[in-house]
Amino acid sequence: MSLRFIGPVSAILLMGATGFAHAADVDIVAVFGKAASENRVGIAKKTKPVDGRPAKAGEVVVTIIKNEGVETKSKPAEAGDLVVRNRCPETGNEEYLVKANRVKDRYSEAKGAADKDGWQEYEPKGSDMKFFVVTAADGELAFQAPWGEAMKAIPGDTIVQDPANPKDTYRIAAASWKCTYNVTKAP
Repeated sequence: MSLRFIGPVSAILLMGATGFAHAADVDIVAVFGKAASENRVGIAKKTKPVDGRPAKAGEVVVTIIKNEGVETKSKPAEAGDLVVRNRCPETGNEEYLVKANRVKDRYSEAKGAADKDGWQEYEPKGSDMKFFVVTAADGELAFQAPWGEAMKAIPGDTIVQDPANPKDTYRIAAASWKCTYNVTKAP
């Protein structure tokens, strides 16, 4: 789902609804390092095709996970950014924004013609990503996503990290992980 915010009141309501306004942030890179020291980190690749469409300048993409609510919201889109929609009915086919400078790193060229709404199929390039699954001992984690927005992870979710850029560490909802990633090396 993609929504536009009309003003700061919507953003305040979103923060209140997600609980981020009151949650203390953790250093997710340090948490990832701790999981690695405990031998809980594996390697996985995103392999399931996605749909993508050009983002409209200024568009804010709100990632909503079915049965969970708002996961995060993007900064306003710029020229060349891509709205990506996972093909995962279990999560409500959530959408997220990929910045123009990351599209070619993460996805193939579009396949086929766009549908009436501008969506085209893209294949993930399947880059190796480090991952660990959040456990009950980890508890709920609140942190800043690499794109600067508040994010939370709950037990069962997966935290992924780009091996070439440890600051690129973020959450994948448990259901989305199961339907879009393949583990290539278990922890």
